[in-house]
Amino acid sequence: MKNHFDVAVVGAGILGVAHAWAAARAGLSVIMFERAEQAHGATVRNFGQVLITGQPPGDMHNLARRTRELWLELASQCGFHVRQNGCLVLSRQPRESAVLEQFAHERADEDGYNVDLVSRSELASLLDGRFAHHDMALLGKDDLQIYSRQALPAVTTYLQSIGITIRTGTLVQSIEEDLLVTTAGHYTADRIFVCPGHDYQTLCHDILQPMDLQIVRLQMLRLRMAHNAFELDRPVLTGLSLIHYGAFSDLSSAQTLKNHLQETEPFLLDNGIHLLISPTPEGDLIVGDSHHYGKDAPAFGDERIDQALIELSERVLNARLEVLSRWQGVYGARGPGPYSILTPRPGLSVSVMHSGVGMTTGLAIGERAVQQSLDSA
Repeated sequence: MKNHFDVAVVGAGILGVAHAWAAARAGLSVIMFERAEQAHGATVRNFGQVLITGQPPGDMHNLARRTRELWLELASQCGFHVRQNGCLVLSRQPRESAVLEQFAHERADEDGYNVDLVSRSELASLLDGRFAHHDMALLGKDDLQIYSRQALPAVTTYLQSIGITIRTGTLVQSIEEDLLVTTAGHYTADRIFVCPGHDYQTLCHDILQPMDLQIVRLQMLRLRMAHNAFELDRPVLTGLSLIHYGAFSDLSSAQTLKNHLQETEPFLLDNGIHLLISPTPEGDLIVGDSHHYGKDAPAFGDERIDQALIELSERVLNARLEVLSRWQGVYGARGPGPYSILTPRPGLSVSVMHSGVGMTTGLAIGERAVQQSLDSA
């Protein structure tokens, strides 16, 4: 059994996949380790949205646009399902519409966002008028949706087909210089990339602990429309997301909206609820989410949050919904920026997300980390 590789990647979530794929494209021999039989963290507990429209101008928007290109390339190789007809940000009332208009008129052209405003009358013609009760909408034309529960296994199989060695059910216990001590034996690599998700304890604790990182727990649901009311053809956000995503949240109209929501819907803001609805290939809906921050994820959900998400979704879709499943998403949060690429010594790199946009930016972040390592050699 081969035990030495050019590159070793620890973690087979989206960041780990990104690093392994980038290294293989550079012609390097790669081994990737995953403690589970299949990564089951934030990468598969999300909406699958590649939300280019929501990223703030500059680095994150550029990373999102590059990640979009990489997702489409992967999909062409792996055959997993991708929606490419954008997403709708629906406005429920005039203050939300003001944010959409300010974004479209002041930021979109200047910073390269591919969007269109959708009038109330145009909304009324979509999906048999299901959205006619909204004030207006913003169509993010570059946004993708990928059903990650299907995509990640397909990508893993593809990586193996191009020569990447993958050791699942294998815990990397320690890293000493170029040596990885694992539950499947010892391996060496010239370059080691650690992608630990929100596990800040097992590896590189001495590097991560001074950063005082937090995690965030989200409540998520899988819902189905009663009586197959209609088929949602793209992801949907609401004006609640305008005070959450950096593309909008620093606009003056977004601050006005936030003040109004704090007065009228404090429960939503206090629990970090900003509604997202993503259709699955089977026609069900992934719905969320809430945000609770801390050092550990609370063990138990709050039924009031789930009910708020269901009621909001029913009002947005003008349809009755039934619950199929519930779960908690957990990911890294509140670091020094939206992500970190740490290089504590030559040959070792640690990549950590501090926000829930791994699907949107992760492939480009992994590509960047590998290129930085190669450039420093």
